[in-house]
Amino acid sequence: MRKRLPVELPAMSLPIIIQGGMGVGVSNWPLARAVSQQGQLGVVSGTLLPIVLARRLQQGDSAGDLRRALARFPVPGVADRILATYFVAGGLPPRAPFKLTPMPNLPGSPALTELTVAANFVEVFLAKENHTGLVGINLLEKIQIPTLPSLYGAMLAGVDYVLMGAGIPRAIPGVLDQLARGETTRLKIDVADAATPPVDVFATFDPSGFFGGTAPALNRPRFLAIVSSATLATTLARKASGRVDGFVVETEAAGGHNAPPRGPLQLTASGEPLYGERDRPDLDKIRALGLPFWIAGSHADAARLADAHRLGATGVQIGTAFAFCEESGLDSDLKRDVCALALAGCTHIHTDPHASPTGFPFKVLQHPDTLSNPVRYAERPRICDLGYLRETYVRPDGSLGYRCPSESVVDYVRKGGNAADTVGRKCLCNTLLATIGLGQHSTSHDEPPLITAGHDVAHLPRFFTKDRPSYTAADVIRTVLAPI
Repeated sequence: MRKRLPVELPAMSLPIIIQGGMGVGVSNWPLARAVSQQGQLGVVSGTLLPIVLARRLQQGDSAGDLRRALARFPVPGVADRILATYFVAGGLPPRAPFKLTPMPNLPGSPALTELTVAANFVEVFLAKENHTGLVGINLLEKIQIPTLPSLYGAMLAGVDYVLMGAGIPRAIPGVLDQLARGETTRLKIDVADAATPPVDVFATFDPSGFFGGTAPALNRPRFLAIVSSATLATTLARKASGRVDGFVVETEAAGGHNAPPRGPLQLTASGEPLYGERDRPDLDKIRALGLPFWIAGSHADAARLADAHRLGATGVQIGTAFAFCEESGLDSDLKRDVCALALAGCTHIHTDPHASPTGFPFKVLQHPDTLSNPVRYAERPRICDLGYLRETYVRPDGSLGYRCPSESVVDYVRKGGNAADTVGRKCLCNTLLATIGLGQHSTSHDEPPLITAGHDVAHLPRFFTKDRPSYTAADVIRTVLAPI
């Protein structure tokens, strides 16, 4: 029997603009809050939030926002344990190293589970505080082990939307249903080097166990899948484990991770993936599914929004324009540099097929003081001490292990990895934290930043001038919604 498609949502309840969930920490709660208060969908990035919270607390939480949100966390004792472990009154001294958080593994440490649930709660709570606008959270399907506690923490804070891409998130709609009912849920983890026949491996989360009693019923957020093709959208609409409420259709012009081209990977003369006609999403087929969709990738102006509406889209998702606005979490010096480069017409985006440990192409803005500089890349020791982009594999004895192609080549090969897969790989966990001012300091080196942006970075000057070299989220929204 054919599965029924989800019921279409009322058009009046849908935002025109979705602010992209850019991680790590670029789409922070101040940005999501600012967008939400303008009547659009503000989105926080859920990527590495446990580390973000732990390091913000170590910086002293000078405004008290994090501690105010933790005081509202509904499970007794969790906030006290987190503060006792990570909070530093007045902040760490300059260049003092951050205390590391536990690395994600299975079955997982209770301390990391608490930190993960609380971190997602805090980010969403602050984004939603004292207004009635919509707030979403964006997660990467490729980062699987923290997914369940991340979703639960966001739902405890009343998140309105969950967005997920960088993979095929078929299981997530059903997971949201179970978590909303307070039921134990599990998520299948991708495993490499598995035996034949393979043994299924699952991450599990029990809301009642976390609460130490019956877990409360929660509102089930709407789920938007980030897709790059009509085939993937159709598969999710018809075969997902629960209701899919719409799609963000992302083209290769968008920043961050891009879907790889269909078929064998071919590179241009500059070493970028070659995209062709087969990689353009068939919007007619996506529209025929009867679900709302938003188009992403260089759509931050009124004309592109009008084009999207003509194609049947509800609206657009915008990332790059929001990434460099005043409210985003990006380091202020880097924002200033990139805006100056854009004003001078000197921005250069490279779609790097090797940078990300996920194997997905990753947009990198070229900047001499970042890891995009080959000299800075060669100088950085290959350290994997955060572990969110590690893959799970099965050791010869049947136990689980974890490896990352951006770690030490010797270690990666010792764990069964192919040395060829390490070439050009960058530690996105550490370097993207540095991009928001949370980079690690050590006796050997300071973690360099890495900036990701879409092709629309060249057009940032539509939001500012030489005499007014910065802009706000409201400026972006006003520009995009302007009549034409």
